[in-house]
Amino acid sequence: MARGSAPRDSYHLVGISFFILGLGTLLPWNFFITAIPYFQGRLAGTNSSAETLSTNHTSPTDTFNFNNWVTLLSQLPLLLFTLLNSFLYQCIPESVRILGSLLAILLLFALTAALVKVDLSPELFFSITMASVWFINSFCAVLQGSLFGQLGTMPSAYSTLFLSGQGLAGIFAALAMLVSLASGVDAQTSALGYFITPCVGILLSIVCYLSLPHLEFARYYLSKKLSQAPAQELETKAELLQADEKNGIPISPQQACPTLDLDPEKEPELELEEPQKPGKPSVFVVFRKIWLTALCLVLVFTVTLSVFPAITAMVTTSSNSPGKWSQFFNPICCFLLFNVMDWLGRSLTSYFLWPDEDSQLLPLLVCLRFLFVPLFMLCHVPQRARLPIIFWQDAYFITFMLLFAVSNGYLVSLTMCLAPRQVLPHEREVAGALMTFFLALGLSCGASLSFLFKALL
Repeated sequence: MARGSAPRDSYHLVGISFFILGLGTLLPWNFFITAIPYFQGRLAGTNSSAETLSTNHTSPTDTFNFNNWVTLLSQLPLLLFTLLNSFLYQCIPESVRILGSLLAILLLFALTAALVKVDLSPELFFSITMASVWFINSFCAVLQGSLFGQLGTMPSAYSTLFLSGQGLAGIFAALAMLVSLASGVDAQTSALGYFITPCVGILLSIVCYLSLPHLEFARYYLSKKLSQAPAQELETKAELLQADEKNGIPISPQQACPTLDLDPEKEPELELEEPQKPGKPSVFVVFRKIWLTALCLVLVFTVTLSVFPAITAMVTTSSNSPGKWSQFFNPICCFLLFNVMDWLGRSLTSYFLWPDEDSQLLPLLVCLRFLFVPLFMLCHVPQRARLPIIFWQDAYFITFMLLFAVSNGYLVSLTMCLAPRQVLPHEREVAGALMTFFLALGLSCGASLSFLFKALL
């Protein structure tokens, strides 16, 4: 069928659906880490106290190391399923993977919400929570990979919408926590409402996915998957970040800026109609071209996950007054600030790419981020055992977090943008797959290092 006869996305329903699906894929991770004060309260034996949501119970002597374990068990499934996705995606139908994962995430989050009203010993509560974190993020990894595969056949604007939904998931979780804290109800009711919120989000995601086959625009593009090889379904986030560059590198910041124009008439032809590409390139050859950029990506996420949220969630306000600021300090200055500035940093690459792929400044900028590790460790973390507190004032922590988040978002997006520019056009798919593996590797390395840095406090 010619592109000119492609149907229109009536009322942008397909675009809205993929935006909500993107939001749903990262809601679980963000709602768990934003609720660290609640989990720490339960593990400290506090279930009905008004301090359950608002007080940070983490200390360097915490026997459960909750911050560290929730980070590690959230990232390991991503690394595991990045390695196993080829086998998994060939054996299980796409609709089963997507719908089954959404339903499993919904049930596990409903269990988390129900546990708010159930009195359990700290040990049993920790075990159940860690199991839920592992399985929820395993299903999220499968869901994310499967949806990326669907987006491979859609106009690039829909990839942008999906990634925008993912980027806003952290902001949404932080705002939900602030609403829960400001609601004025008791801590149990507030926590219950907080964990019911993602359940509603997942339900909405299920409705959006089920509606796609009934929308003519979605049927037109998704039907093209039937003529593609199974490997095409392994489209990854790294490739989708370059969706606008598949048919050539943008020559100006304006061209590089993601477009949200949902008119398929203005989209370039899909790769289905491109001439035959050369044979599958060697992974080793592609790796030799992008190894430095891939290493930079690993180091960026290693630094980020080594202190966020394991260390940063432990920082408290230096104010001695028990007012509202002490209650809202961590949700605002740690989670909300990080997610907003990270999103801003990722957006900057739509306007400029600096340094470029031939510059030696990128490794230097990436290595400079290691300075954030001691800076956060020397902030106001109470009851420390070894290191002193040097940066007492809240302004220090806020400044560090602002620079930390912007640099994370910008450098992650920059490395994803530069990798495809370092290889030939027919090698970009392999480069994208490699970058996705190194992304997951960096996340897992950072989560593992967080145990060491917390012990050094």
